[in-house]
Amino acid sequence: MTRVRRGYIARRRRTKIRLFASSFRGAHSRLTRTIAQQKIRALVSAHRDRDRQKRDFRRLWITRINAAIRDKEVYYSYSKFLHDLSKSRLLLNRKILAQIAILNRNCLYMISNEIIKKEDLKESPLK
Repeated sequence: MTRVRRGYIARRRRTKIRLFASSFRGAHSRLTRTIAQQKIRALVSAHRDRDRQKRDFRRLWITRINAAIRDKEVYYSYSKFLHDLSKSRLLLNRKILAQIAILNRNCLYMISNEIIKKEDLKESPLK
């Protein structure tokens, strides 16, 4: 039987996979089968952690806002602050509030004072 020379397509595919795994260590960057397995694993982890990253950042923002609010007793709780914020129709998301809490605390105090004023104005006619 005559010898069949294989084409370049398989080699090109393996080269592409190797480029993906060039930063891996040891056999994970050298052996074709191991590279294929590690590529699948890496992509699964990346997909899972994109959702986890959103959760982690939301937790971080909430923690920062809560710490800034309770620091000088501006407001007594995060949940009450956000509830009053939405009732007074000040549309600020948690990311922006966390940045304000870190970079400009006085601005956060001004926001909380605005909320407190609006709450007092709403309560006073009822009495």
